[in-house]
Amino acid sequence: MMGPRQIAQGALFYEFSIEDFVPQDHLMRGIDRFLDLTDVRPLLAPYYSSHGRPSIDPELMIRMLLLGYCMGIRSERRLCEEVHVNLAYRWFCRLDLADRVPDHSTFSKNRHGRFRESGLFRHLFETVLRRCMDEGLVGGHSFGVDASLIPANANQTRGIESKEGLPPDQTARVIDEYLETLDDAAFGASTKVVPKYISPVDPAARWTGADGGAAFFAYSTNYMVDLDNAVIVDVEPSVPIRTAEAFAARRMIDRITDRFDMTPDKLVGDTGYGSAEMLGWLVEERGIAPHIPVWDKSKRTDGTFSREDFIYDTATDRYTCPGGKRLQTYRRNFSKPRKANGGKDGFIRYRASKNDCDACPLKPQCCPKDNGRRLMRSVHEAARDVARDIRKTDAYMTSFIQRRKVEMLFAHLKRYIGVATMRLRGPKGGLNEHSGRHESGTGPSATFRRCKQTCLASGG
Repeated sequence: MMGPRQIAQGALFYEFSIEDFVPQDHLMRGIDRFLDLTDVRPLLAPYYSSHGRPSIDPELMIRMLLLGYCMGIRSERRLCEEVHVNLAYRWFCRLDLADRVPDHSTFSKNRHGRFRESGLFRHLFETVLRRCMDEGLVGGHSFGVDASLIPANANQTRGIESKEGLPPDQTARVIDEYLETLDDAAFGASTKVVPKYISPVDPAARWTGADGGAAFFAYSTNYMVDLDNAVIVDVEPSVPIRTAEAFAARRMIDRITDRFDMTPDKLVGDTGYGSAEMLGWLVEERGIAPHIPVWDKSKRTDGTFSREDFIYDTATDRYTCPGGKRLQTYRRNFSKPRKANGGKDGFIRYRASKNDCDACPLKPQCCPKDNGRRLMRSVHEAARDVARDIRKTDAYMTSFIQRRKVEMLFAHLKRYIGVATMRLRGPKGGLNEHSGRHESGTGPSATFRRCKQTCLASGG
C-alpha cells in the first residue's frame, strides 16, 4: 500500500541536538578529538583593540579554515555556505542552529592582518607537530626534502622584459615586499641570473620552465617530511631555483633543530640538493648523512680523461694521472708548507708539470689542446665522496623508495586540497599561503587521522 504523501509541517517546539546527527566515525570528530585551540586567544589578544564592538571568535575562524583545508574547499565564500547548511560542519565549528556564520570577507582581513602579524599559522602547525611527536609519529632520524612548483597569481602573458624593468610610477604592496626580499637567499639573492620576464603584479614570482613545458610565473613550496609516517615537519616558500630550494632546506633543518631540538641522522633528496655547498653543510657542519645524488659535471664527453680517472691521495693532497705523474696545487718549495685554499668559486686548482705532459704518450687522451693537465676539486669534495659512498649501499635504495612519500604529499596538496595556483601575491602572501594552507591543511589533516588511528589501536 502506498504511504501518505510527505509534507513538511512546521512545529511549534523542537527537541533537536546537532550532537546526535553527527556520525561517530565522521572525519571531523576524529580531528576534533585531538584539536586544542586554547592558545589562540592569548596569542592574538595583543592584536585586538581594547574598545569597540566585539570581534568574531578567532577560534571559530581557525576551525572553519581548518575545515576548508581538510575538505578541499578553497573558496572562503563557499566555505561559509557549506558551514551554514552542513550539520557536521556546524558541530565542528561550535555553532548552533541559530548561530550566524561569519562573512567570507572576515577571513581575508584577518589573514592579511592579525594572523600574519602574530604568526598564528606557524604556531598552530608547530602545536600539531608537537602532538605528533608526543604520539610517536615522528621518528626524527630520517627526513626527506623536495620542492614543487605552484603557479603564481599572475597573468602569464603580461610579463615585462627584465631589461625594461618595472614602471617607476607603479606602487603596490607586492612591489614593496619584492624590494624587501632582494637580499633574501630564498628569493632575490638566490641567483645572479636575471629572469627573462618580470610580472608587474607579483615581481617576486619567478619566470621558470623547470617542469619541462611552457615557462610561467611560479613559486616553489618546499616540504621537509619525516619519512617514518610521512608527517610534514616544516614548510618553506622560495623561488623555483635550485640554490633557493637548497637554502630553504637548510633553513628548515635549522628551525627544526632550534624549536624541537631534533636533528635527523640522514636527509633524503634529489639531485637538486646535491651541490657541493649543500653536501658540505650537511656533512661538515651538521653531521647529517646525505642520501642525495651528487651534482657533478666533471665527466668529459670528448673522449679525454675525466677527473674520475685520476687518483687522489688524501695524505699528500695530490692527484696522480693515468701516466703516473703528479698534479699538485703548488710547484714552488716553500720553507713552510702551505695548505691549499679554494678560490672564490669554492674550487682548488691542481696542475701537472708542462714537461711531464709534453713527454707523456697519453697527452692526446688527456690534454690535447693544453700545455698541461689541470683539475679542479671542490673544497667540499670530501662531503661529496661521502654522498657517493652512501649511494653504493642498500640503505640508499631504501631511501630512494621512501622519497616518494614527499611526492605523495604534493599530489595530495594539488589534487585533493585543490591548490593549483597561488591565491595571494607577494613574498608575504606566498609565506602566508604556505603557512596557512599547506601546514594547517596537508600536515594537520593527515596528522589528526594518524593520531586517531594510533590512539584507537592502543585503546586510548
